[in-house]
Amino acid sequence: MGRTIAVVGASLAGWSACVTLRSGGFDGRLVLIGDEPHRPYDRPPLSKSFLAGAVGADVLPLATREQFAEVGPDWRLGRRATSLDTARLDATTVTLDDGERIEADVVLIATGTRPRTLPGQPQATGLHTLRTLDDALALKPELAEGKRLVVVGGGFIGAEVAATGRELGCEVAVVEAQPLPLADLFGERMAETVSGLHEAHGSSLYLGVAVHEVLVSGGRVRGVRLGDGRELPADVVVVGIGVTPNTEWLRGSQVALDGGVLVDAYGATSVPGVYAAGDVVRFPSGRAGAHVRIEHWTHARDHGAAVARAILGVGEPYDPLPYVWSEQYGTMLQFAGYPAADATVALVEGDLAERRFVAEYLRDGRRVAVLGMRSPRTFTRIRKELSRA
Repeated sequence: MGRTIAVVGASLAGWSACVTLRSGGFDGRLVLIGDEPHRPYDRPPLSKSFLAGAVGADVLPLATREQFAEVGPDWRLGRRATSLDTARLDATTVTLDDGERIEADVVLIATGTRPRTLPGQPQATGLHTLRTLDDALALKPELAEGKRLVVVGGGFIGAEVAATGRELGCEVAVVEAQPLPLADLFGERMAETVSGLHEAHGSSLYLGVAVHEVLVSGGRVRGVRLGDGRELPADVVVVGIGVTPNTEWLRGSQVALDGGVLVDAYGATSVPGVYAAGDVVRFPSGRAGAHVRIEHWTHARDHGAAVARAILGVGEPYDPLPYVWSEQYGTMLQFAGYPAADATVALVEGDLAERRFVAEYLRDGRRVAVLGMRSPRTFTRIRKELSRA
């Protein structure tokens, strides 16, 4: 194959696609573009073991030096795509921030997401978001014994940073605008059990209240003011209030956008020869009964590979059972499925008070999701059954 495939995004999805393209027989030019200077690496440890100092950056790369060389992409690292020209019928052009133009027969968009920030969020020492390795390297030395850490946002990233902060001896406060963190995913009853991990391990929870202002003095963060007027002192503030898909560079490209890049079940966009994969994508899910955008690690890995197979002409419709895990305060949480707003929750085994259980979510008597805490064997069995359904 003498074609050129450009993969925009040196992410898990982008790298998974590159590996699958090569293993599937593509021997043409493969260009991998990434706005970070690092080769593709694993992000989950950034909020946990890497941030805690238990592992170093050497364990993060998604492949060994030899494996990177075997796939052999034409690297464009530390380079950001600024536009996509889809006007020509014979090629698509990706323009980079240094002016280089890369012409490709096929383009795969895997630009992922970036952290949201608070309205009017200032620039200040000690004020962080966490998405990249460089973010983690900046935050890591600030989390030390006795430091006052305020985490804004009680989702997975916020909870994991809070747990790591407690492990390192920080005084931790978690501020969540919703009445309960993750209630939209777990439901109120289960969200209350899960969020109880914070207070059980000495972190403070401030629920149903938003951050009105980040307080800064002398260029350094000194706390946050809540919407009800209370002030929480802080040496470090980490904002974890969700992410935004990186799609701005696609405006004017004729690629359809709607809360992400819209694709079909094979990862194809509205423009022939242009595909997209990972958490930048909204794809049609029969399981969910709607177009969905998934931010989980397993989705990025599996979708990158699935779209690569579609590019090779051997693809199948993609409609997985979503799966996510999170380690908080030494406790492993696992969740799989699409919970429905009208689902009922039934305990399969264990005890909520002991925070060791498996619960299933039922709609019209049919199991649609499962949540497990410290019960991996039963959770895995039910997850497999759901995947086959």
